Amino acid sequence: MNGITDKKLNQLNTLIELTALINSTLETGEIRKRAIEAATRLADAEAGSLLLIDNNAEELFFEVALGDKGEKIKEIRIKKSEGIAGWVAGKGEPVIIHDVQSDPRFFRGVDNISQFVTTDMICVPVKSKDKVAGVLQTINKKSGAFSSDDMEILCALANQVAVAIENANLYQELKETFYGTAQALAETIEKRDPYTGGHTKRVMNYSLAIGRMMGLNRGELENLKLSAILHDVGKIGVRDSVLLKEGRLDQAELEAMNMHPKYGYDILSHVKRLKEVIPGMRSHHEKYDGTGYPDGLKGDKIPITARVIAVADAFDAMTTNRPYRKALSADAAFDELKKHSGKQFDPLAIEAFSKAWQEMEIMI
Repeated sequence: MNGITDKKLNQLNTLIELTALINSTLETGEIRKRAIEAATRLADAEAGSLLLIDNNAEELFFEVALGDKGEKIKEIRIKKSEGIAGWVAGKGEPVIIHDVQSDPRFFRGVDNISQFVTTDMICVPVKSKDKVAGVLQTINKKSGAFSSDDMEILCALANQVAVAIENANLYQELKETFYGTAQALAETIEKRDPYTGGHTKRVMNYSLAIGRMMGLNRGELENLKLSAILHDVGKIGVRDSVLLKEGRLDQAELEAMNMHPKYGYDILSHVKRLKEVIPGMRSHHEKYDGTGYPDGLKGDKIPITARVIAVADAFDAMTTNRPYRKALSADAAFDELKKHSGKQFDPLAIEAFSKAWQEMEIMI
């Protein structure tokens, strides 16, 4: 009796530890992977899988599968009416099966494709607020047989996984809404100038290509993306007579135009979420030699996001038609960037863009 109690206590302690790990991220892919790792560890199983429901296709698909044949299994889809997983998804009830091969509900297609022999299994629903989102499976107990304690602990895990996935999905929806709102704001400002249509999206795409080539991490790339989207938001404060002038700007007009990074800072500084985004927007007209604006920053004192956007912004400006000049070719624009390398632009950002551009051309 003490042995069973100790085992259950160890499982509960492990469950608490793994649940904390699962809930420590809002990345849905990471949550799903950690969920399977937790399930196989808790149940002492050879393999595990998480199948999610695609309601549009009326199918279950393997979002994550761990084990020797995991990659093959991830490619499989099954109908909601098929297999033990389909039965659990439909009933919303967990099940232990000690002899899977003789169970009439067993769908042999997965074993055939993966060349994995399933002997025993626990399959539990992943559901939140009585809505089943998928099923969690552990396959082939390493020693002994799956028990009701194993199933109970997996049901507890599945409930936590469902909540974690739901929270991550809500976070993702909010993030997408935030990005969409920022993009809409940028495009609204673009509408004032008929010659800059699509500029924001191109600068964003170029910036991300440069950032990836420079090895920026996920968080830095997210900040770069938003900075690029919002880099010209301050132009909302520039009067039309300056913004829409068809000829070159005189000195007074140029000074008025050069105020847009400060205007952008004034607008965005009220949004707490944009604290890490503002530097890239404010400083994208700084020059590597310190002669830029608005703060005269030099070299590495200029935020990396701003140095990247400066290259992307200049390239797009040069390769886009303007009322006072025709667009340059990509090659000519790169020649201009290199001519000002170390003066106006960060040499590493230019080098990264050149490599990224070659890769983009190959892909096209």
